Amino acid sequence: MPQVKFGTVKSNKMKNTVVVSVNTKIKHPFYKKLINKTAKYKAHYEGELPVGKKVKIIETKPMSKDVHFKVEEVLD
Repeated sequence: MPQVKFGTVKSNKMKNTVVVSVNTKIKHPFYKKLINKTAKYKAHYEGELPVGKKVKIIETKPMSKDVHFKVEEVLD
């Protein structure tokens, strides 16, 4: 089953590719405090997406060396 992630477009300077920033909250194992983790994923998208749009990305087979996700849906 492919991974589904929700994030924000951070860069659209590449052809057919956008960089999506995904924020997650994890609990520290000892201190029990919530920590914000940010991961950036390169996702395939044919059209134009402005920076700041919320998107849903889904895992696919590798399209290039770094691109393993595609934009499934634009949420905003």
